[in-house]
Amino acid sequence: MNVFLASIIFIISYFFIITEKGNRALVACIGGVLMLLCGVITFDQALLMYIDWHTVTLLLSMMILVSITSRSGIFEYLAIYLAQAVKGRPIPLLVVIASLTACGSALLNNVTTVLLIVPIIFTITSILQISAIPYLMATILAANIGGTATLIGDPPNVMISQAVDHFTFNSFLIHLGPVVAIIYFLVMTGIVFLYRSKLSVRADQSRSLMAISPRSFIVNKVLAYKSIFVLVITTLGFIAQSYLQVGITSIAMAGALLLMLLAANEHETEEVLQSVEWVTIFFFIGLFMLVGGLEEIGLLDHIAQAIMSVTDGNLSTTALLVLWVSGIVSGFVDNIPFVAAMIPVMLEFESYGVQNMDPLWWALALGACLGGNGTIVGASANVVVAGLAVKAKQPFNYVDFLKVGLPTVIISFVVSTIYLYLRYFTYL
Repeated sequence: MNVFLASIIFIISYFFIITEKGNRALVACIGGVLMLLCGVITFDQALLMYIDWHTVTLLLSMMILVSITSRSGIFEYLAIYLAQAVKGRPIPLLVVIASLTACGSALLNNVTTVLLIVPIIFTITSILQISAIPYLMATILAANIGGTATLIGDPPNVMISQAVDHFTFNSFLIHLGPVVAIIYFLVMTGIVFLYRSKLSVRADQSRSLMAISPRSFIVNKVLAYKSIFVLVITTLGFIAQSYLQVGITSIAMAGALLLMLLAANEHETEEVLQSVEWVTIFFFIGLFMLVGGLEEIGLLDHIAQAIMSVTDGNLSTTALLVLWVSGIVSGFVDNIPFVAAMIPVMLEFESYGVQNMDPLWWALALGACLGGNGTIVGASANVVVAGLAVKAKQPFNYVDFLKVGLPTVIISFVVSTIYLYLRYFTYL
């Protein structure tokens, strides 16, 4: 009976999450509570076994860091400064904005990064009197690609890092950084070629941009210095994590608390906590309970068995299957719930004799994060940018994005396939 109830609750909840027929956090939490009420999992199991508090705390800490920093105006200052550095020329400007987005997504969070970058795009393109669409497309793609490179850049990576004890911040950089750099270069080259006819401005429009003072965007200089200081030491802490022997969640939490303490005079603690994306936090909590129900009834074990039977236990075949399947699914389903469902499945592989699981985890990370570029609903950053574009009266629809996103994911997965095979499987 529990098998039937858990499956029905999960399927219905996922349907509403995927179709966005209701607040996804509310849907996930209702589904999780139904798992409790139907006796699929107990309250103690939910709290102690299935809700990953490390992931929740890490996300909360990074949200606090970014929220406080954004109030200083430092992100807007940096965007205008870089735009002026290339003298407002459209193609270099696109490369600069995309690079800033990729770096921001790698070190902060891709959703937060696009929320900061997109308003600047509208400001700059309005001054230059050019279409914002090429810049919006480049921003979405860069956010998802850049976020793939680090542990904290994309929620799926955060979740994977908490599932594998020996993965550190540097692990993601070393194993995913090289392939991400190659993919980023190829994709941005393609974007420039695709939109080259729309990337031109008159000299007088460039002069209007050059007349703006970047410093006018700094609303609180003292807070900007404090934020930069804390972000730098927190990032250094991430990089030195393996030497410090301190968990990455603890480092992020310490950084968030330190910045809250230093910024106490500028912004009250209550204001900072109110700015946290609580919808995302509770979405994760509900999601972990939903997936916990599937794990409890043994369904995930059957999925792992099915995958292993298809690949006959071959490590390279399994990894490439995980890459392509996760990528395709993530193009149509938000990658967060997909990875939440896949992690227990991946953990089951160990019980079937898979000795070196690391390549499989990297395949999952690449597929889930890069697959988000496939469609407009493939990742949260895509949906956010599309919504902002509608408000700014420069909309693009599902098909418009698909024309750019589909070639992007094909390139990304072909490169990732070659990379995974050459780096991890040539010795087999």
